[in-house]
Amino acid sequence: MRFKGKSALVCGAGGGIGLATARGLLSAGLNVALADIKDEPKGLADGPGQASYYQGDLSNENFVRSVVEQTASSQGGIDYLVNTTGVLWFGRDASVTEMDMDLWDQVFAVNLKSFALSARHVVPHMQAGNGGAMVHIASIDALRGDGKPQDAYGAAKAGVIRLSKSLAIQFAADGIRSNSILPGPVRSPMQSRWETNPESLSALSAHVPLGRVGEPEDISAACLFLLSDDAAFITGTELVADGGCTALP
Repeated sequence: MRFKGKSALVCGAGGGIGLATARGLLSAGLNVALADIKDEPKGLADGPGQASYYQGDLSNENFVRSVVEQTASSQGGIDYLVNTTGVLWFGRDASVTEMDMDLWDQVFAVNLKSFALSARHVVPHMQAGNGGAMVHIASIDALRGDGKPQDAYGAAKAGVIRLSKSLAIQFAADGIRSNSILPGPVRSPMQSRWETNPESLSALSAHVPLGRVGEPEDISAACLFLLSDDAAFITGTELVADGGCTALP
């Protein structure tokens, strides 16, 4: 894939989809800043592109501002932004009629506000450069209801889709593209429960038309495509990557 720039910021890159995406960009030769509240992953590859890691709370605007400024300074601008930051708190994130609304606010801060903050501070650098591209990770949970809901998670992910579309229209004239990806079930640290319950994973895999749950690399491959110049005429849309789940009757 072709990339017109050489600098990327991946938010939520401490594991799962974010880390897989960062590694894919590094392998493509881009310099990548990774940011997450988690510790730096062991064995982080930094070639042929160069990696830098920033640890902190991506729902905190001061931290986001600092990461963006340091990244733009050290990497000569920012051409690509990937937002993967997220939490999925089973058992606590439930029906809006029952859940603690402070928890609702916390989920929105991580799953939506952090995306808004990174875009808020990255866009001016893209405008000052040669444009750029953004990809925001949403979820197929944004498209449907659920008898066993995580209402804060689903509503925040729906907000991600809307925010991405708005950014695409606002900044198209600046050569900035914005798209979202809606993963289905993906094996990642957010779904660590599957590792201790293989029967549940097996049952879920059987439900997916392609016969398996996704891997972080499945989503990162879609993400790299949408960032790349090969997707130069694609903006303001969402790509569903769910093994066929949403096509089921």
